[in-house]
Amino acid sequence: MTLFHHLRWFFRQHIGTYLLALAMLLIVALLNISVPYLIGQVMDGLIEDPQAFGWDQGFLPMLLGIGVALYLLRFGWRVVLFGASYRLGGELRLRFYRRLTGQGQAFFSSHSTGDLMARATNDVDAVEMAAGEGILSGFDGLLTFALILLMMLTLIDWRLTLVALLPFPFMGLAFYRISRRLHRHFHQSLERFSELNETTQQAIAGIRLVKAMGRETVESRQFDRITDQAADKTYQVAKSEAMYDPAIFISLALATALTLGFGTVLIQAGELTIGQLTAFSLYLGQLIWPMFAFGWLLNIVERGSAAIKRLNSLLETPDSVADQGTHTRQGSDLALHNLSFTYPEDQQPALSGLDLSLPESKTIGIAGPTGAGKTTLVRLLLRQFDCGDAITLQGRPLSDYPLSQLRSAYALVPQDPFLFSTTIAENIALAEPEADQSRIGQAAALAAVEQDILRFPEGYQTMVGERGVTLSGGQRQRIAIARALLSEAPILILDDALSAVDMETERQILDALAKHRPQQSRIIISHRLSALKDADEILVLNHGQIAERGRHADLVQSDGWYSRMWTYQQMEAELKDVS
Repeated sequence: MTLFHHLRWFFRQHIGTYLLALAMLLIVALLNISVPYLIGQVMDGLIEDPQAFGWDQGFLPMLLGIGVALYLLRFGWRVVLFGASYRLGGELRLRFYRRLTGQGQAFFSSHSTGDLMARATNDVDAVEMAAGEGILSGFDGLLTFALILLMMLTLIDWRLTLVALLPFPFMGLAFYRISRRLHRHFHQSLERFSELNETTQQAIAGIRLVKAMGRETVESRQFDRITDQAADKTYQVAKSEAMYDPAIFISLALATALTLGFGTVLIQAGELTIGQLTAFSLYLGQLIWPMFAFGWLLNIVERGSAAIKRLNSLLETPDSVADQGTHTRQGSDLALHNLSFTYPEDQQPALSGLDLSLPESKTIGIAGPTGAGKTTLVRLLLRQFDCGDAITLQGRPLSDYPLSQLRSAYALVPQDPFLFSTTIAENIALAEPEADQSRIGQAAALAAVEQDILRFPEGYQTMVGERGVTLSGGQRQRIAIARALLSEAPILILDDALSAVDMETERQILDALAKHRPQQSRIIISHRLSALKDADEILVLNHGQIAERGRHADLVQSDGWYSRMWTYQQMEAELKDVS
């Protein structure tokens, strides 16, 4: 029972709840086995002296009382036992979510969104069921089987009991083989479900691109293939499950036949009464539930075992970036010392030999061709990947600070800003949820997006849709800038965050930034060099190295990449003005 070994921490925490549920199950089992015994007594009494035997002896009220008690106890243990299993599901999802939020970029580069969602839903449901119905099936089935067997052995006839149990070892062997097959197929089914989930998530997220490129037929064909694979694995699971019932019924049918045959012999020999055989047959019928319980137990435990392995493979994955810092951040002076970095899956360095100093109120501009390492630098500043002591904040390596404190030093506007499916005001106030409307409006004005927001019928209360789909690219970028400005972090990072706005709006935003918080340090990454011309220093990256550095005026005069790109962009702007 590997599953229950993995869940022992939860059972220890809720030992009282499980003991209460098991006590109720014990009473239910005792009441259940008393019914055939009472019926057997009634049968023998009626056969022995029908005239003398009457209902005034209390059998009927006793049976009615047992029925009411069984109803109440079964309701009670369901509430107690399944309530505990639902708490387990909630705890597992919470642990899973915390592990995801604690992981670094490297983790998410190797795990798809659809697979993570499948593990957080389907896999947790399987474990939750095992902790509820598994406990019920295992304990109740075993207890009922033991008590019924005890009654058959001691109160009726031990020889008849042994004969009736002859088919049961063969049923146990069948259960073992079926459970092994079920475990294998269910694990494959979970894998296919993750793949199906990922395909569905991508199809929905990229539906506009699919329709724009006319790929509906191609995508549907691919989706059908994955769906067929998932359905086939689920069908294999269902086939394995369906094998439990025949094994149970065949065994019980053989046991019944043996009971009636041998019981008849004992009655003819005067060693067994008809009432005892009736009670024995009823007890044998009650063994249907323990057999079903064992089959169901093996079924859901194998499901849960396959699921807990997939969950633990992620829950036990160490953080890709260790969060063990203890120092409190006091300032925002940032420095790079011969920074070099290579992604774990690559051989070629993404950055090599970078040196940089960013004191308070200074602005650094970073340019360069696509793939030069600009975004990699941002990831290292945020410590999404570790780079040792090559980056320091206030003279200390980034690893000396807790991640929450380190990242609170940055207000980041990424290349592809993410907006949540909520109101514009809540998206702007993401980092400062307690901010009032005046502060939100001020940040929006600085980001040159307030007028756009006020044109919407509901203004700041406008719902932006999933990932901001109802807004234009420029509006999404400017709302993300407003969100960064509201956080008032000491270092602002604009990672090509002005690419979707025109040059006039770009200049308006940059001027507002300089006036609003002159003490704030800024790192502005942009392909549009006009956004960098007022920077205190500009770095041009190429193949992860600094190819050029200096102020705008000096770089324009040199015969390098920056100068050529500046000339090209100025000519392009003039042609647009003419047209």
